[in-house]
Amino acid sequence: MSIVKINAITVPADSGDELARRFAARAGAVDGQPGFEGFELLQPTDGRSVWLVVTRWADEESFEAWKNSASFGRGHGRPEGAGAEGAVAEGGGAGAQGAGAEGAGAEGGERQRPVGMSAELWSFVPADLGR
Repeated sequence: MSIVKINAITVPADSGDELARRFAARAGAVDGQPGFEGFELLQPTDGRSVWLVVTRWADEESFEAWKNSASFGRGHGRPEGAGAEGAVAEGGGAGAQGAGAEGAGAEGGERQRPVGMSAELWSFVPADLGR
């Protein structure tokens, strides 16, 4: 059964466009990761300051393998080859998928300041509705 990881990133009111730009710059970066099934960046429409990075994975092991990969590290502004060993997954991002709260720069670029003020990783599985 698939699992869903949601990275809830709180951003200042004037920073949502920058968050979306950073995710767009890394669009597709996680697509080839084994077990990755999908990604969405959800923008609030009701005045909230929390954006949701929703990813779906085949299983927890696939998510953990990505979270500890060099690709995750690059997307989250960590030194080359560094994953999230011991760190909370952000951008998930929940990314997962790119430079949310962590603030990674463009490929080969220098580290940017984080967009997010805070981030929280939520984990879910689809409910069995008995159908």
